Amino acid sequence: MSYRILDGRRVAETRLQRLRQELERWSGAEGHRRPFLAVILVGDHPASASYVRAKRRAAAEVGIDSETIHLPLDISEEELLGHIHRLNADAAVDGILVQLPLPEHINPDRVIAALDPAKDVDGFHPINVGRLVLGQPGFRPCTPAGIVELLRAYDIELSGRRVVILGRSHIVGLPLANLLLQRGMDATVTVCHSRTPNLAEITRTAEVLVVAIGRPRFVTAEMVCPGAVVIDVGINRLSDPTHPRGYVLVGDVDFEAVAPRTSAITPVPGGVGPMTIAMLLENTLHAAQRLYYPSAQLSNQPATTKAPLASAAAPSP
Repeated sequence: MSYRILDGRRVAETRLQRLRQELERWSGAEGHRRPFLAVILVGDHPASASYVRAKRRAAAEVGIDSETIHLPLDISEEELLGHIHRLNADAAVDGILVQLPLPEHINPDRVIAALDPAKDVDGFHPINVGRLVLGQPGFRPCTPAGIVELLRAYDIELSGRRVVILGRSHIVGLPLANLLLQRGMDATVTVCHSRTPNLAEITRTAEVLVVAIGRPRFVTAEMVCPGAVVIDVGINRLSDPTHPRGYVLVGDVDFEAVAPRTSAITPVPGGVGPMTIAMLLENTLHAAQRLYYPSAQLSNQPATTKAPLASAAAPSP
């Protein structure tokens, strides 16, 4: 069976070209400035540092200013919250991104809840999640939004189709399920997880299968219905001494075995990842435009004295 590669790099670049033009118009208007994105990175996890560099590079290319606040691995939760409070209160900061995962001694729910929802460009704050569930306008989590836009770009119909999502995280699985259930999307959605019995029987019912389970090459050909569309969200680093870098990147789907059974499939890398970054930058512009939150600030966090970002930041990785 012949299949299409759903090229996230190509689709993302098209969206970023449009975003550059919109940013030029916005920043050139009287009383406007270039949007500013603050990224908080805790520790030196190689994958997290790589993601942050990619986000900052893409932001610069489209005309968004950004800075990485690089904090030590052993920072206390209260110190981290102090940085967030300062960024919330700084009118020069439009968007705030806290790179996940955080160290085990820090409660990510408390950190995300401390963000001003008007600056939560990752779309993880409980207020933004609530808006998503209720179908109200707001920041959408970047990876689920990127998946939807990638499917739209390839004219893949979702209305009435059976979609199976493998993975129930708050970052991908659950928000994507809510997006696909919205009026206008109208998919029939099943969410599977680690306690789902007879998993392969369920995944084989999917016309569209989204895999975000965090286990390399977990989905095999026997788990996929012939002709299905497969979206592989996973990105896993596997040791490979024969590769110049000493490792290879693979998805949660066994691509070589599964692709011939599909009608369309995303590659890893180059599928969902570029779309995630494009959605983040679109959210940052919308934050600067106060598209969803017209008032200047909604945060109920205690006010703090504004401090220059550079005073809180170590050199970016």
